[in-house]
Amino acid sequence: MSSTESTGTPAGAGNQNVTGQESPAARTATRAGVEQLRNRPHAQVLIIGGGINGVGTFRDLALQGIDVALVERGDYCQGASGASSHMIHGGIRYLENGEFRLVQESVVERNGLLNIAPHYVKPLKTTIPIFTTFSGILAAPLRFLTHKQQGRHVERGAFLIKAGLTLYDSFSRSGGSVPRHQFKGRKTALSELPKLNPGIKYAATYFDASVHNPERLTLDVLQDGQMAGDGGMTGAGGKGAGASQARATNYVGATAVTDQGIELTDQLTGKSFTFTADVVVNTTGAWVDQTNASLGEATRFMGGTKGSHIVLDHPELLAACNGREIFFEHTDGRIVLIYPMGDRVLVGTTDIDADMTETPVCTPEEVDYFFELIGHVFPSILMDRGNIVYSFAGVRPLPRHDETQPGFVSRDYRIERSEVALGGKASGGRKVPTLSLVGGKWTTFRALSEHMTNDVLAILGSERKVSTAKLPIGGGAGFPRTDAGIEAWIRSQVTPTLDATRAGVLLTRYGTRASEVIAYLQNGPSGQGGADRVFDSTPELSNREIAFMVEHEQIGHLIDVLIRRTSLAFRGLVTADLLTETAQALAGPLGWDASRCSYEIQHAQDILHQFHGVQDKSMIA
Repeated sequence: MSSTESTGTPAGAGNQNVTGQESPAARTATRAGVEQLRNRPHAQVLIIGGGINGVGTFRDLALQGIDVALVERGDYCQGASGASSHMIHGGIRYLENGEFRLVQESVVERNGLLNIAPHYVKPLKTTIPIFTTFSGILAAPLRFLTHKQQGRHVERGAFLIKAGLTLYDSFSRSGGSVPRHQFKGRKTALSELPKLNPGIKYAATYFDASVHNPERLTLDVLQDGQMAGDGGMTGAGGKGAGASQARATNYVGATAVTDQGIELTDQLTGKSFTFTADVVVNTTGAWVDQTNASLGEATRFMGGTKGSHIVLDHPELLAACNGREIFFEHTDGRIVLIYPMGDRVLVGTTDIDADMTETPVCTPEEVDYFFELIGHVFPSILMDRGNIVYSFAGVRPLPRHDETQPGFVSRDYRIERSEVALGGKASGGRKVPTLSLVGGKWTTFRALSEHMTNDVLAILGSERKVSTAKLPIGGGAGFPRTDAGIEAWIRSQVTPTLDATRAGVLLTRYGTRASEVIAYLQNGPSGQGGADRVFDSTPELSNREIAFMVEHEQIGHLIDVLIRRTSLAFRGLVTADLLTETAQALAGPLGWDASRCSYEIQHAQDILHQFHGVQDKSMIA
């Protein structure tokens, strides 16, 4: 079994004009990342797409000393990477499809991420409730051979699940860092999880891993790449344009091919410029074909499926999970999950062929489906739409699958090579090798990036200098591995102006890079907001932390802070007061006037309402 972990939204969805009013973008301060590209409009490699796979490839290439540039039409981790099930897992269901290579790679990468990114990737105890003993034994071989559901769905029973988990454990022997699975009978299972459906016969428990902050992990990987290329993540107010060997900017799209090169357009100002590269890498997920079309190269690689999730504020359901993910097969055969995250519960996911002309949203029908699956496992727990604090939906970057049922489409990846003709095919312009990523998932991003980097190096005639397999990521370097170590780190940061609670929030948000943030809060240069002041609307943000984000994390919109630089929106904690305070804190370093602040507040409200189902009237000023 596995949950699908790569879903996304159209590039630029967070930037679209949902309010119907014109964005006063001209009032945005000059962005150093854009100026770096404009002032030196060539790189050995141009990566289009700033999800985890594009960013991972950017980091790896930068570490090899390659002159690499990356552009993302929306915000980093806005699409597939940001709409995941927040799991880092080997994918037990892949065994049933015969994808043994993918399972092996996934388990190795899961174990590796537990070591190199311990600030965000944590062991995840997972329980599968089982209602039958031998069911599905005859159907499983047919599914394995045909990759289709044969006739009426038959639930997988204990025998099949036991066999799968035993095989799954075998893949974890090399470098394994999680315990083996356990099987328990009904009585013991109900003593541990008393709210479970009393009709269960067994419960199987095993370990995978979770990533509670995928957006921030993406930023860490990106910043590592820029530091390797002597760039440093910059934004308005940050370092000026220079000769960095690794440059990246968000809110810039590849919009056309001209006689001179690839047209890049700043999505915040509408201004375009031409950029050239020796190799182009297309990592735009489910929109790979559309990106190739904009570059004049028609492809039909992709066939994504929509997946939705809801986030619940439901203390009874949270307690019923007892600190573990409930991961199971629903009555229709979909593999679904109920997943405690802090004081919230994540429920997902659907798997529906996507209409690429529409922005994916979680529909009322999908919400009904989620409530039904919760009732299947926890029948005594009542649900209400008022418990939903956030929802999200996206398109998995799956390969074109024609008549294959969505649940049977491979989650593996491949790299397709073609060529972009600068100036168009008819003009016979210079042809540039283009590598398009088809597929891919969160768990294997490092290995995938290594594969893509090796392919690029081969084209460039270069050799690998550094392996990323054991290289710590960002704030994972030196991160304390025990609760006692975490408490000691927090105590070491406490000052008269920074209490333990605030230090803990920063450690959770940045890992050990929180020490850099704390130094900035307390000792930053004058003239950038004065003394630090914690917000009145939330104790989790302050005016100088916002200034730090602007300087180091490329903020384009107010909504970036709420969804991708913090988890405030995900947890349903956005209020009208928070919107106002955040906009005011952004105004100075980003050069926003009152009109732009007003636009950004309305824009954030509309994004949260239209794409994330936020109905909270406290957001309405």
